[in-house]
Amino acid sequence: MTWVYRLDHDHGVPLEDVTALVGGKAANLGVMSRDLELPVPPGMAITTAACRAYLSQGWPSGLEDELRQRMAEVEVAVGRRFGDAADPLLVSVRSGAPVSMPGMMDTILNLGLNDATATGLAGATGDEAFARDCQRRFLGMFREIVGAAPPDDPWVQLRLAVEAVFASWNSERARAYRRKEGIPDDAGTGVTIQAMVFGNRGTTSGTGVVFTRNPATGEPGLYGDVMFAAQGEDVVAGTHTTEPIGALDQRLPEVAGELRAHAARLEAHYRDLCDIEFTIDDGRLWLLQVRVGKRSPRAALRIAVDMAQDTAIQLSRREAVERVASLLAVPPRAPSSEHIDAETLVMGLGASPGLGVGEIATSPEDAARAADEGRTPILVRAETSPEDVHGMARAAGILTARGGLASHAAVVARGWGIPAVVGATEIEVADGVVRFPHRTLHAGDLITIDGDTGAVYLGAAAGSSDVVPEARTLLGWAKELGFEIPGGDDGPAEEPTLTPVAAAAAAAPAGGEPTPAITADDAVQALAIKGMAPPESVGHALLSPAAAIGPLLDQLVQDGLAMATAGAYRLTEAGRARGAELLSREQDAFGAERANAALDAFLDLDRRVKEAVTDWQVRSADGSLNDHSDAGYDAAVLERLASIHAEAAAWIDPLGAHWPRAARYGTRLAGAMDRVREGDQRYVASARVDSYHGVWFELHEDLILLAGRTRADEVAAGRA
Repeated sequence: MTWVYRLDHDHGVPLEDVTALVGGKAANLGVMSRDLELPVPPGMAITTAACRAYLSQGWPSGLEDELRQRMAEVEVAVGRRFGDAADPLLVSVRSGAPVSMPGMMDTILNLGLNDATATGLAGATGDEAFARDCQRRFLGMFREIVGAAPPDDPWVQLRLAVEAVFASWNSERARAYRRKEGIPDDAGTGVTIQAMVFGNRGTTSGTGVVFTRNPATGEPGLYGDVMFAAQGEDVVAGTHTTEPIGALDQRLPEVAGELRAHAARLEAHYRDLCDIEFTIDDGRLWLLQVRVGKRSPRAALRIAVDMAQDTAIQLSRREAVERVASLLAVPPRAPSSEHIDAETLVMGLGASPGLGVGEIATSPEDAARAADEGRTPILVRAETSPEDVHGMARAAGILTARGGLASHAAVVARGWGIPAVVGATEIEVADGVVRFPHRTLHAGDLITIDGDTGAVYLGAAAGSSDVVPEARTLLGWAKELGFEIPGGDDGPAEEPTLTPVAAAAAAAPAGGEPTPAITADDAVQALAIKGMAPPESVGHALLSPAAAIGPLLDQLVQDGLAMATAGAYRLTEAGRARGAELLSREQDAFGAERANAALDAFLDLDRRVKEAVTDWQVRSADGSLNDHSDAGYDAAVLERLASIHAEAAAWIDPLGAHWPRAARYGTRLAGAMDRVREGDQRYVASARVDSYHGVWFELHEDLILLAGRTRADEVAAGRA
């Protein structure tokens, strides 16, 4: 099995498969360096399979040798050697999960420094202060992330750093983020290792993060932050004062023009909003990351319209409508020009749109506690960090004193559809106290934040809003195209694409009994497992069309049991409490002994399903991605999966006598297997459909809860 690939390795398979293998960061770096020939520092990517192997069995055999082989290739490319005391090659070590988890895992920069190589760096660059700054940063990062002082041997440093990134997959902040986003715990993270480029070499160096359009409003033009004489973590951490990206035009106009050209090329390639990290090393621009950027619902609609009208993007009207169809059922709104009659406490930067009204909470723990008690918190911090994510997830809005438009608070809030105001530099935040320019407020006091304008108001400020105009344009296109919007007012709701078995079961289940009506409680239970899902996904779970599910989800919102974010739904605290009540009833009916026995019996099937799915994605013989060109290999893997499915179906069937929802899992698994047999390979493991692996993961999660356990307990026990 191959554990490490060059960043520019041509895997010969779709980007989605490469992302599953090496993580999103490395997959997109490969696109930039290999396909678009953009300036990317050379490097390598450790696979997600290596992370999973490490977490279950320790350091994988052969990984060390492959790292040394790939490092030799990087040394040739940059003309420096790793560990060389005269002119050392330094590297960055970064996490890269298959699904974007901004700031949730760990990064170490300037790895390879010790006293000897720091002296060599100073000599090679002629800048003693720069070399010592790099060493200071490295020592601080290594101690914080690895938990010990770095050893002198750069190779030992590298192994410890890789192990720390692997381990950060299971950090509490990463787990909290995955729970909120519904990301599977068994995906693992890739690790990207690249030659360092330095933004902290002086006035002609810098670092920044830009979006190709405003991710809050969708307005065209670069949007983001830059810092000169700084390294990348300074920008995203929100702990330093940044400058708007326009400052680059004043300081380094040629670099600014180059960045705009690269951004336009990336946007045209991905045909979407792009989030780009860059570094300028002594006047030379390097791109360190690109990904499809998180955006607010309001921005999503404007971007879809603008790109469909831009001949350089080549996004069709149908594709534009399909991209935002789930948002059009209940279109986002923007504040109207009506004045808000309330005292303005301070002005900051509007980083994530919408009005957030709630009581001040100055710690993530206080925010979570307030939510637990049925109150609505606004999390107010000097700046947020990944350690705050459990409180951010429970807040109705976020306000920070520091940080720019690309800070941790801004990026996470936009991704979750939470209003946010950042960079309100005139406030001081202490434990339980927030000092505004003319008032001092305390934890529990009510404020309103406006993520559009950046204003913060005293008390509960009311404002009016209108549906964004792009919604009308897109709905008009949908009507012209005959495209039915889920739950929309312009026609019947779109039916989810049910598999044949699922469709038959929904119409006439076995035994000829009438199909039980789907209830709001069914939707609560589906969201409790999925975490966050659009109506179509909930419809798949309940074997029902979106037309039937949409009104139930909207009713949950009206009842305070769910909230809608970016076209998807998730449970509120009240909803989670209702889910826990329903689970308790199921546990009582099923019985603890039977539940534990069911979970124990599931584990062997689970191991074999995961092995088959892994072999479908990665060829077991050599560890290369399966490009599905070997029909014999594919047929053998699918035959194994079909055999396991037959056992699973026989095991699931009797569970329905005491746990009625088991029948839905059986129907969904059978439907996915039917689609696989018909030749639709997506139904093995793709996250974009109700695939076999996706349904299996949900079943496992449900069984864990039914047995009164948690996934963390199961992972710790080596059972998940």
